[in-house]
Amino acid sequence: MNIGIVGLGLIGGSLAKAYKKAGATVLGSDQNNLTTEFAKMAEAIDGELDEAHFSKCDVIFIAITPAGAIKWMEQNAPRLSKETIIIDCCGTKRNVCKAGYELARQYGITYLGGHPMAGKEKGGFKHSSADLFDDAPFILVPDDHNDLNLMCKVKKILQMAGFGRISFSTAEEHDKVIAFTSQMPHIVSNGFIKSKTAILHNKNMVSAGSYKDFTRVAYLDEKMWTELFIENRDNLGAELAGLIAELQKYQQALADNDPEELIRLLKEGKKCKSEVEKLCDLNSLEAKQEKLSKATASS
Repeated sequence: MNIGIVGLGLIGGSLAKAYKKAGATVLGSDQNNLTTEFAKMAEAIDGELDEAHFSKCDVIFIAITPAGAIKWMEQNAPRLSKETIIIDCCGTKRNVCKAGYELARQYGITYLGGHPMAGKEKGGFKHSSADLFDDAPFILVPDDHNDLNLMCKVKKILQMAGFGRISFSTAEEHDKVIAFTSQMPHIVSNGFIKSKTAILHNKNMVSAGSYKDFTRVAYLDEKMWTELFIENRDNLGAELAGLIAELQKYQQALADNDPEELIRLLKEGKKCKSEVEKLCDLNSLEAKQEKLSKATASS
């Protein structure tokens, strides 16, 4: 299996290390030549991915920003083989998938939108790891022309890197959900840590686990996340407006010295959390059953 990777940051670097660990031949490139050289020295890649090697790759992962991914595909689509599967790993899907599938139809290339659901609070190749994707979900965003055989082939390729549940979504649904599950927590965490009390906390070293959990993702790549936030500003703006409205209810209950209303709000939130957890447990059980079924079938 020959794997190509464009972008050797946290995601691309981890893909490189995971596929190398699985025994694949990995070629990679990064806009920073020093990163590419460092990846070679770390034996995360076997060589540099360039135009001469495109046709030798079974799959090329594009692990850069949406704008960068679109630009790369526009520049290289005429030189890509239909036999090479192109999968972008961008955090928003509408713009990149629209451009990717238009280029696929124009040049006859094989493209799939994708999103590996894994990460760390700190990016860059130095924080990448071969086990980042172990049992992690991967979302594929196919169009109407992607066939079942391609989906099955891609699923096997992804499982080589350790991915667990492979799910499918439209670009619109993906961006709506990701605004809530990923983007809003990053913005809220980043805003929360700006409290003047944060300095007092650091001075007196008084905190619980909830503080560390809540502020972990405040440490982010501001340029990368700004592009993702702006691309998804309609969905993210709606989620933030909903959250602000809910927070104002808590604020008002405190201002009114109204314990009954505060109890109602807290109970309501706890109930919502319980309902969501039940759905998550059900999905987790289905994923485990699917994994067990595959293991049984292959034995």
